[in-house]
Amino acid sequence: MGRHIAANAMTLLIVALAVLAGVISWGKHSFFAEGPLDQAMCLRVERGASLAAVSRQLEAEGAVSSGTLFRVGANYTERANALRFGSYLVPPGASMDEILDIVTRGGASTCGTEVLLRIGVARADTVVRDLDPATGRFVEVVSFDWDTEPPEEYLTLAAQPDTRFRVTVVEGTTVWQVVEALTRADFLSGEIAGLPPEGMLAPDSYDVPRGADRAALVAQMQARQERILADLWAARAEGLPISTPEEALILASIIEKETSVPEERRQVASVFVNRLRVPMRLQTDPTVIYGITQGRGTLGRGLRRSELDGFTPWNTYRIDGLPPTPIANPGRASIAAALDPDDTPYLYFVADGTGGHAFATNLADHNRNVARWRQIEAERRSQ
Repeated sequence: MGRHIAANAMTLLIVALAVLAGVISWGKHSFFAEGPLDQAMCLRVERGASLAAVSRQLEAEGAVSSGTLFRVGANYTERANALRFGSYLVPPGASMDEILDIVTRGGASTCGTEVLLRIGVARADTVVRDLDPATGRFVEVVSFDWDTEPPEEYLTLAAQPDTRFRVTVVEGTTVWQVVEALTRADFLSGEIAGLPPEGMLAPDSYDVPRGADRAALVAQMQARQERILADLWAARAEGLPISTPEEALILASIIEKETSVPEERRQVASVFVNRLRVPMRLQTDPTVIYGITQGRGTLGRGLRRSELDGFTPWNTYRIDGLPPTPIANPGRASIAAALDPDDTPYLYFVADGTGGHAFATNLADHNRNVARWRQIEAERRSQ
């Protein structure tokens, strides 16, 4: 009798263990499998929110099949106490594991309203974008130039608690342009005591909290440019006719202003490097323009003969070698080009009408390229 009871108990134990193993296997599969969400959603995790509250919200929104399983998985992977408050974009089909990673990794909010201050070479503007849940993409709601009065719609959207803020600095802007735009940004606070050295604000996108200190943001931009310059200087090509990182930044700023074609940067760099080696004067128009404007906006017209002939410390038609400072904030790619140029025989280049440039090794070929460019300009004016 006792032997029979023991056998039955053993059988029940085996069955229970098999069922438990099956449940665990099903749970693991469900936790990592594609989720039921059929379109992107914006999940708001409130400050101090519990895992239980978040899991109930996810289940109610149809993002997970089981809030209980979501909590079990969070505990099993030791992320139950790692929730970060914010607004997060949950993509369609996201697994429980992927959703948990999104809400515990934290960082800047990834959905909701975004206010973007774009600081460009010709203008700075503010754009408000909202997430389209159907596509998971941001769509523009309202935009305005930085020197105009903000519209009421912007003020309303910018005041929402979930709104995130971002500042984007475009390659080729000047320090004055960046500081001027930041000074006018109403979602920032504090004062910027003075202008950093020209060229030392890294073009990039910067997520900032509402009320971020302007001077701290400028310091962040400057520190990033210093790191980029130091890293690329350490990996520079041998035999360059520049002797300091500061000279590399000056050359990079000229390259940045001379071409917007990524594939051309190292070719353009080779022309200036070759001229420095000859030596020949660099004779580049953007340096003349900087001598006139001091980086305070764009010239807005073509250069006059008197300006090309006139002396400023930046006029590379009149001075030998590099100008005394950068003429803009160069991006990483232009700094890299300055420190690792192509090996070419080119000494000249001019616009070719396609957005790029025609390169030449001698003055006769260059003059022919210039004549072709002038013909293209004349044809465009006559259209």
